Amino acid sequence: MKILFLGPQRPHLIDFIKSFNDEVIHIESSLIERPEILNYTDFILSYGYQHIIKKEIVARFPKKIINLHISYLPWNRGTDPNLWSFLENTPKGVTIHFIDEGLDTGEILAQERVTFDTKETLLTSYEYLTKRIEKLFCRIWPDVRNGTIKSYPQPPGGSFHRSQDRAQYEYLLIKGWDTSVSELSGKAHKY
Repeated sequence: MKILFLGPQRPHLIDFIKSFNDEVIHIESSLIERPEILNYTDFILSYGYQHIIKKEIVARFPKKIINLHISYLPWNRGTDPNLWSFLENTPKGVTIHFIDEGLDTGEILAQERVTFDTKETLLTSYEYLTKRIEKLFCRIWPDVRNGTIKSYPQPPGGSFHRSQDRAQYEYLLIKGWDTSVSELSGKAHKY
């Protein structure tokens, strides 16, 4: 099988996927710049990818595009999910889901909820979530790859954020990503 891996370089995950005798093509750039690559793709995996996958591509690969998202969906869809989980004091965790035409709204394949100590920082919590989602991916990939995994719809509710939403809270990041999560907990304005 030919797997298109979208997002930053993750050699250990790419090597894991290759261990199933699959070919992996990796890109970080927009698929708009390289549409021909889809002609040689059987399955798409998105992890930290900074571009929206267009609905035409989603329609072309039904139930063949998954996303690794470091939030406990349906909370914190969109950008900066880890940051928002603290700012809004919402459930924290990781989710692997099918990509549909919405943003982080596809059916869930697997998810895990996590809790953090108040001594954590945004960076250490991000690193922990990254490790958790990668372990979860390795556990479920054989069933995803074979098409035997069961998915289920996301529950109603949740939240969604765009990159510009963060601007009004950047003053709270007094130490950048080393800011303690206790400094951020519940600080988002309630509208």
